[in-house]
Amino acid sequence: MKEFAYVRAGSVEEATAAYASHAGARYLGGGTNLVDLMKLGVERPAALVDVTRLPLDAVEELPDGALRIGAMVRNSDLAAHPLVRDRYPALSQAVLAGASGQLRNAATTGGNLLQRTRCPYFQDLAKPCNKREPGSGCGARGGVHRDHAVLGHSEHCIATHPSDMAVALAALDGRVELYGPEGARSVAAADFHRLPGDRPEQDTEIRAGELVTGVVLPVGTAGLPSAYRKARDRASYAFALASVAAVLRVSDGVVADVGLAFGALAHRPWRARRAEEALLGAAPTAAAFEHAVGLELSAAQPLRDNAYKVPLARGIAVDVLSRLADAALRRRTS
Repeated sequence: MKEFAYVRAGSVEEATAAYASHAGARYLGGGTNLVDLMKLGVERPAALVDVTRLPLDAVEELPDGALRIGAMVRNSDLAAHPLVRDRYPALSQAVLAGASGQLRNAATTGGNLLQRTRCPYFQDLAKPCNKREPGSGCGARGGVHRDHAVLGHSEHCIATHPSDMAVALAALDGRVELYGPEGARSVAAADFHRLPGDRPEQDTEIRAGELVTGVVLPVGTAGLPSAYRKARDRASYAFALASVAAVLRVSDGVVADVGLAFGALAHRPWRARRAEEALLGAAPTAAAFEHAVGLELSAAQPLRDNAYKVPLARGIAVDVLSRLADAALRRRTS
């Protein structure tokens, strides 16, 4: 067992200072992913900075009507919060679709965003993985890759990001709040995670020493019809084969606003900008949804064993958008 230092931080400033003073440190929240990776030997931190006591465990409404979710809010509390359920149902549904009840009771908002891929080549030290060991190769490309990426992958990495929550946050125009050596800043949730390119070891746009302090959901998507759908091999406790988060506003018989994101298709939640552009101003019909989603997925580059993901994602997306359009119509006529 590799020895490591342990620091329990009492404030955000204390946490980032402790991180900076220990080379090779990691922040520790719920530990549902980090501790597993430590047991496997994938993560070998020189120090753990425990942030579980930080005052970041609240869901609060901001003066402009936006909603801030602290990084230490437990997944189970987030999914059950009345403001989240009422205003951003896609987020509540996405959180409940992830893991098990026991894990949701421990996992945190910040940790969910920072969880690493479940690619078996990444988790197995005996196998080559550019994400774990840059330059060693990608064993999944020529190996078992049924669950891997069809969009945005590179010759260096075909892993997918496992989060359900992050997909919903991307569709809902959420922002991730960070605090680090250079102070506070925020990043759009849709841009927080990276495509692999030639640096697959870097999962996110987070800078050295930065701590996720929270997520903000804007007032613009609050109360709009939204939903999350996940296809997986079994009914629970399984990662997505493909997933979709969508938010839709219909006005005067046409799509006035739409957010669409795919999960399990890429190295990050995939915001479907091309599909959104095609839908704005269009009648909210199944044919329009089929056309727009087809445009988005035309960029897919499936591998030997995962071409099924493209029609699977298309079917889920069209169904979710159609159901949201029906819900919008019912609200208008009721």
